Amino acid sequence: MTTTSTTTSQQELIQFLEDRFACAQACTDCARACALRASLVDPGSGDEQELLRRKGIMCAEVCDATCRVLSEQNRQDEDGIRVQLEWCRTVCLESAHVFDRQPGAEQTAEACRACARACGDFMATLA
Repeated sequence: MTTTSTTTSQQELIQFLEDRFACAQACTDCARACALRASLVDPGSGDEQELLRRKGIMCAEVCDATCRVLSEQNRQDEDGIRVQLEWCRTVCLESAHVFDRQPGAEQTAEACRACARACGDFMATLA
């Protein structure tokens, strides 16, 4: 019975690590897309453009911080990771809504939504 339990726990650990990596990768992809989109906006080019730039920068920073938390080995407790993931998910969804209003920003909006989904999926494994 120990072998089955060990195998199951090894499979669960592998799945956990794969989910964690997928989430970190989605955060990295989102951070890149948001930083690129933000760099394309002229500062001071209007309120909507400024909001787009600020959201892009903020989303990139939150995704980058989340990726760092996910890549640390046991330095965060599960509650701390959950809070970081929820923050990232929320910021990504808010950013996606802002990018949806910007012509040409569809891929960035989708990267934000993909990251939000990955964060939600990974949070579900922590339950």
